Amino acid sequence: AAGMFLRLLSDIQWRAANPKWRGMSSSRRRTSTTAEPHPVSLPAQAQVVICGGGITGTSVAYHLSKMGWKDIVLLEQGRLAAGTTRFCAGIVSTARPLSIERKMAHYSNKLYEQLEQETGVPTGYTKTGSISLAQTQDRLISLKRIASSLNVMGIPCEIITPKQAVQLHPLINIHDLVGAMYVPEDALVTSASVSLALATAASRNGVQIHERTSVSHVTVQKGHVTGVETDRGRIQCQYFVNCAGQWAYELGHSGEEPVHIPLHACEHFYLLTHPLTEPLSSSLPTVVDPDGRIYVRNWQGGILSGGFEKNPKPLFTEGRNQLEIQNLQEDWDHFGPLLSALLRRMPGLEALQIMQLVNCPESFTPDMRCIMGESPTARGYFVLAGMNSAGISYGGGAGKYLAEWMVNGYPSENVWPLDLKRFGTLQSSRTFLRHRVMEVMPLMCDLKVPRWDFQTGRQLRTSPLYDRLDAQGARWMEKHGFERVKYFVPPGKDLLDLDHSKTFYKPDWFDIVGAEVKCCKEAVCVIDMSSFTKFEISSTGDQALESLQYLFSNDLDVPVGHVVHTGMLNEKGGYENDCSIARLSKRSFFMISPTDQQVHCWAWLKNRLPNDSNLTVEDVTWKYTALNLIGPRAVDVLSELSYAPMTAEHFPSLFCKEMSVGYANGIRVMSITHTGEPGFVLYIPIEYALHVYNEVMNMGQKYGIRNAGYYALRSLRIEKFFAFWGQDLDAFTTPMECGREFQVKLEKGMEFVGQEALLEQKQNGVYKRFTMFILEDHDTDMDLWPWWGEPIFRNGRYVGKTTSSAYSYTLERHVCLGFVHNFDEKTGEGLVVTTDFINQGEYEIDIAGQRFQAKAKLYPFSSLFTQRRRKDEVELSGYQRE
Repeated sequence: AAGMFLRLLSDIQWRAANPKWRGMSSSRRRTSTTAEPHPVSLPAQAQVVICGGGITGTSVAYHLSKMGWKDIVLLEQGRLAAGTTRFCAGIVSTARPLSIERKMAHYSNKLYEQLEQETGVPTGYTKTGSISLAQTQDRLISLKRIASSLNVMGIPCEIITPKQAVQLHPLINIHDLVGAMYVPEDALVTSASVSLALATAASRNGVQIHERTSVSHVTVQKGHVTGVETDRGRIQCQYFVNCAGQWAYELGHSGEEPVHIPLHACEHFYLLTHPLTEPLSSSLPTVVDPDGRIYVRNWQGGILSGGFEKNPKPLFTEGRNQLEIQNLQEDWDHFGPLLSALLRRMPGLEALQIMQLVNCPESFTPDMRCIMGESPTARGYFVLAGMNSAGISYGGGAGKYLAEWMVNGYPSENVWPLDLKRFGTLQSSRTFLRHRVMEVMPLMCDLKVPRWDFQTGRQLRTSPLYDRLDAQGARWMEKHGFERVKYFVPPGKDLLDLDHSKTFYKPDWFDIVGAEVKCCKEAVCVIDMSSFTKFEISSTGDQALESLQYLFSNDLDVPVGHVVHTGMLNEKGGYENDCSIARLSKRSFFMISPTDQQVHCWAWLKNRLPNDSNLTVEDVTWKYTALNLIGPRAVDVLSELSYAPMTAEHFPSLFCKEMSVGYANGIRVMSITHTGEPGFVLYIPIEYALHVYNEVMNMGQKYGIRNAGYYALRSLRIEKFFAFWGQDLDAFTTPMECGREFQVKLEKGMEFVGQEALLEQKQNGVYKRFTMFILEDHDTDMDLWPWWGEPIFRNGRYVGKTTSSAYSYTLERHVCLGFVHNFDEKTGEGLVVTTDFINQGEYEIDIAGQRFQAKAKLYPFSSLFTQRRRKDEVELSGYQRE
């Protein structure tokens, strides 16, 4: 390790003495260091083996060693930081769309700032700030939304005028700008040096680093990582971390048990120029011009400028292994539009001498978010890859979260939006990935208004009713690869117009969804909800019941035919899943979970259920089509179709029964709608789906039946104050914090996962409360709409964020759901949130910098309208999951 450290140091000193090392030929780079190819032999075993010596691999090694894990080997097939990290533009930017991404970037920035002092390795860290430009009002709104979020995180940020922007950066042409966002603490670094600094610190902490060592595959036995095969021999290990960047996909597929890591490389271009006659100041802010698709930073007195073109070039679809990424071909024709955009934005650069056009691969993922976490099929196999060209911004924070995950069993923040298990095998097709990244790369700059959808990789998983619904005007969105209906365009509406209703304001579908909601309340609607994840758990004896009682917080020892709403909690009492479980017989259970739980929930159950041949878990998602019949006349439609009484005396709430509907047998009917409205969900064996749908629609004609979509469902469930998993609920939210104590049986006679944490909360109180807000002075037609992630203020102080929102057609107001925290003003420590604390505050919701008054409620408004007793409200609580 000492020899390795000296090698690193000489390498770093060499790089520091050669500021133009980027453009050198590889042969010269290789001879410029005194390192021997393999000075030390590989150890026979280690606790952790990390594959990849770029920013992510070195960050994971650094953070693991900081947390006390020392028995770590980092393997790099070429040289440290010689892959994508070497070519990275080195911009550390916190202006990111997702909360978790902002947190990662903010942590990275703070880490890099002190890294040189900690390690003695120059990292080139310079706090320059960044300016994001807006050419349109919509772009300015999206910047204002990000600025609101950054400000409440304590990250300085302001919306500025074009004139202020030109004062900060005199080269900017502002004639077509409407405003900009200035983030003064954003920074620049030399990416490779940051990587080497992290490696140096890790090496001092005992991490062994071996370059020029290729991993051929990872061995897995009985679902656990056992070792790594390399071109220099085998290392036995308990944990493996795949930080192989664009090769992560291939490495994942190299073993007998494939680990699916959906990412794909694209060429990414930027140009480097010679210094200006009057060299640019090193403190000049970085400029991001998303409408022009470019970014510009200073580089040694000149500039570095790249961007995200509309017609990207995917790379290595067939798979091809290169050690260090050599500079790919220059392609000036391809870079032309970006160069034009640069000269439009900074006309003063016209006479500048270009030094080089750099073309380097960058890996992108199907949803533009990075990939981290543990494989669902191989315990101990962790992944951190797919940085979507933000590797240096996220590297520090992502490495920290992954290290926490490995050491503690969970990270310190909710990283579900980045979790590998949000994808299934279906996102691993090379054709899908190639097509999707060609869409994703331009989207990096495209304006993303709420509820936009990907266009590629569609119609992959569909209900048998897809064509039937499509012909009736269905408009589709996609969740976990499954096509789901947003709403139905009535005959005669301008279809083209609706497809372009992308706005931060009142959308074009407003009246259409309103009519569907009205029909749900007054007559009956049908929503195809086949995308829900469906598992059957059964056993020969009591194993199924005993195991589920341990894994779920509610009491599942109910009479056959009853449906139980319950959480699948972790040790901290947080929701790993939120589901409905029907007891089909003494020994078998039918579990309904959110669509995107398919991989996560399966892995959670498999890892925790006893390894018992008498206990079986089957994923039956594809076996059943689910039709949700919502509305007061649903009972009439079903009783006529089945010749069976369906009234509350014969078919009580939260009940499940196999019935025949029309000619079809074996249909599981549940009295639950996931909205709080009356009705039933029919789980139909797939071959009967079309028959049953046609029968329901024909029989329903006289009751005013119509199709509806998920937007109507959202409006209904939000006005009823129903939370859903993945947006409102996550692994850091407990039932006690969102008014679901009634779904927990603390005294069910046996222990369950999360019980201790919930008992503690019951005794000591909670530090956040799920709250419903009704916007007071908000004009639905004229004002910006709330969507999710808006800051909540109580008596002028920031107390939390909204998690979801919808327009309530019943209240004729916007309803936002979110969590309210209570902080000590002096220390910033969390305090218990009481009912009085919620009820006695004056609230405002911040939408893109504009604050609207809101009324806070801890129970749904609708119960006041219908004068239902609280008990009935609880019984009807079919909780929505999207």
